[in-house]
Amino acid sequence: MPDPCSHFGELRDVTPSGTDCKECLEAGDIWIHLRLCMSCGHVGCCDSSRNRHASKHFQATHHPVVRSLQRGETWLWCYADQVMLEPE
Repeated sequence: MPDPCSHFGELRDVTPSGTDCKECLEAGDIWIHLRLCMSCGHVGCCDSSRNRHASKHFQATHHPVVRSLQRGETWLWCYADQVMLEPE
């Protein structure tokens, strides 16, 4: 059975760029949830947030996988393959 995500092997041990969505802070806006880019460590707001900075980061950089930064959540999302992943 093929892997549902062709990018899972590209995940890196990244350091988060911060504890908040920097773009939202700079704009004086708020976010709902945060996502961590598993390619570079960018922290951006989720698609339920008004600005969708995590998705915009993917569109600009093509970094495919993010991880939820919500406490207790361990899932990852691949924008390129449109699939949710659970770490082993």
